[in-house]
Amino acid sequence: MITAVNQGKAGTAMMGFASILNKEEIEAVVDFVRKEFMMDKKINTKYHTVENGWENHERYASAFPFALNEVPLDRPWDKLTAQQQQGKRLFMAGCVTCHDRARVESEGAVWESRPLSYPRNNYSHKTLPEVDAKSGATPYSVHEIAPVLLSLTEQEKQGEQLFQQNCAFCHSEDGTGKNWIGSFLEPHPRDLTGKSMKSITAQRLSQVIRDGLPGTTMSAWKSVLNESQIQAIVKYVMKAFIQNEEFKNEQPSAANH
Repeated sequence: MITAVNQGKAGTAMMGFASILNKEEIEAVVDFVRKEFMMDKKINTKYHTVENGWENHERYASAFPFALNEVPLDRPWDKLTAQQQQGKRLFMAGCVTCHDRARVESEGAVWESRPLSYPRNNYSHKTLPEVDAKSGATPYSVHEIAPVLLSLTEQEKQGEQLFQQNCAFCHSEDGTGKNWIGSFLEPHPRDLTGKSMKSITAQRLSQVIRDGLPGTTMSAWKSVLNESQIQAIVKYVMKAFIQNEEFKNEQPSAANH
């Protein structure tokens, strides 16, 4: 556990804290986690206790079958007993937030996957200009504007869509990493428009997206995106933010248009 806190875990969002916490602080964190959560299983780490605000938890008993996956949540109402109908209403009103959708008989259509994290949660500074102009969010909103690019290839258009759906969450829509989320991550996401990126190769960028960067919050995307999608993002990032010599040399000359 000390090694994981020190170095992070490659391919996940578990970054290394060696540059933030000293040796004694890391050991103290690990000791606390092991004792509090793993050994003592302290009462404040358990759900549905009086200490956590769940006084008389048994009053929710009719919802328990849904929380415990004993009754599927999508079972038709007319197939539920009166008590189960009451329990389903209670589950949907008060339990679903933490217990998610519980068990279902039919998975239904696969939803489009999107990264979600505090404080975004579908909130956009751009939709509230009057409020934003008076708040501390103003410095971040200017980075939630994507560059307007002309003459993109079909691959670059695909990369633009994938970048804005996935990568912009941390790197911001303008690639600087200076949006709300990026500003709070430590270390900060790489500024894709910065001078340090001008010498990066498409091969290296592909590798970073594919495998992540150990010790940072740059996760591996090889299990989320296929190789074609990764290459589309590389093309877009190179075109929109980096435009180094390697990329320029790959482009057709004006005479070929």
